[in-house]
Amino acid sequence: MSNSADSPQAGSSPEPKRGFRPVRVLTVAVFALAGLIFFTSFNTAKGTNIRTDTSLLKLSDLIQERSRKNGGLDDSNARLRHEVESFAERDDGSSKAQDEKLASLEKGAGTQKVKGTAITVTLNDAPPDATAKLPGYPEPQPDYLVIHQQDLQAVVNALWQGGAKGIKVMDQRLISTSAVRCVGNTLILQGRVYSPPYKITAIGDPGKLNKALSASTAIQNYMVYVNVYGLGWKVTQDGTVTLPGYSGTVDLHYAQPVE
Repeated sequence: MSNSADSPQAGSSPEPKRGFRPVRVLTVAVFALAGLIFFTSFNTAKGTNIRTDTSLLKLSDLIQERSRKNGGLDDSNARLRHEVESFAERDDGSSKAQDEKLASLEKGAGTQKVKGTAITVTLNDAPPDATAKLPGYPEPQPDYLVIHQQDLQAVVNALWQGGAKGIKVMDQRLISTSAVRCVGNTLILQGRVYSPPYKITAIGDPGKLNKALSASTAIQNYMVYVNVYGLGWKVTQDGTVTLPGYSGTVDLHYAQPVE
């Protein structure tokens, strides 16, 4: 007879002890890692929406902003240069022959306006859904449908060879140190950025300029893409026009050895 109803029965086995549970440890680790990630994300964002925060400018926006700034600086530089030249012309102690020589050099350098008969060549990308228009040609790759640096350079070089007295690409006058460069499907010219269509205006004998364009092997190759894939090509006769003088800096920048 037992002394208490709550007493364990004789011969019964003791209550088993709780063993080690790996699942519980894993759960704690997951929550700790989630907390660490949340804290790191909050510390990085500082309370902003990382994905949609409008204060984070896109690279393209930054490039356009710098391009507009460079354009304004070019205009300011042109006005200051005009003022300096006006002061210098009042009494610089030079002879008439020297003044004429200086004017000729300035005209050749492209810093002065030039007026004459002109033509304009317009290049443009093909439609994004373009297909091969002629049999025997493959369907276009994306690379086939955009204007490349060599296309613009081919037109500029041909116009110089045709005797152009002055060339303007978009709204900028070219000089001997001008470099026509493309990044992706945008043109970077003298610190400013442009998108197609690209317009190249040249002053000279229209007949010679057109002949030089037709004789260029690089342009002949470009015309294949015009006829097959629809790249833009247009040549217009502009009559008499005036090209602006180059308004940017004329200082030469070159590499120097490290001492």
